Amino acid sequence: MDNLNTHTISSLYEAFPPAEARRLAKRLEIHYTPKHGSWLNIAEIELSAMTRQCLSRRIASITSLEAKLSAWEINSFLICSLTISLSLVNIVILFNKLAY
Repeated sequence: MDNLNTHTISSLYEAFPPAEARRLAKRLEIHYTPKHGSWLNIAEIELSAMTRQCLSRRIASITSLEAKLSAWEINSFLICSLTISLSLVNIVILFNKLAY
């Protein structure tokens, strides 16, 4: 759930009669995102990185733009995958050191 102020249990009581709001509230399990980890913040960071790394120069045609963005997307995915893989390897190494 995002940190928008309308995303609270109390907003149910503003929108529904008390019995219905209570029934809905019992069914919800709210998990708040970190303030700097909301979906909008993550999207803005990703767009900023794409702009700096890929779109900071003049691009002659739509075809060229599509090719550059596709290459950037693949490269970003590979870097992210590699980072996650290395993190998992480090966790296993650390776990093995702690276990023995």
